[in-house]
Amino acid sequence: MALPSFEDPPVPVRLKLAALWTSLMSCYIYGDYFGLYVPGKLQGVLNGDGPIGPTSQGTLVGASMLLAAPALMIALSLLLPVRACRIVTIILGIFYTLVMAATMTDAWWFYKAMGVIEMTISLITVGLAWRWPRVASTV
Repeated sequence: MALPSFEDPPVPVRLKLAALWTSLMSCYIYGDYFGLYVPGKLQGVLNGDGPIGPTSQGTLVGASMLLAAPALMIALSLLLPVRACRIVTIILGIFYTLVMAATMTDAWWFYKAMGVIEMTISLITVGLAWRWPRVASTV
């Protein structure tokens, strides 16, 4: 007896991008959360050690803006015009790959593992945007 076939409609590029940005943000959040379990880290936070130096309004605004862009890209992948979405995705995907590579040099192994996953997701996102299907010309 043959097993039934399932319909598998193609997933639009915009939905794929939104899903990838969502996955990336989830990895960022979990990486930062588990980072609090590194001995001394939580005490450092309580003592005023921030994500990019001593805690201040400026460093927290900077860290917030750094993570706001990928979070916004979840929605912007669905809302921006195609050309803008493609360009912004490529630029931010490369940028966040480089940020992750720069921040994991002396990190614990869990953070390096998350970093590799995050860089892979970022590069897949860039590749998908780079290869965005074109409409055939009618001229």
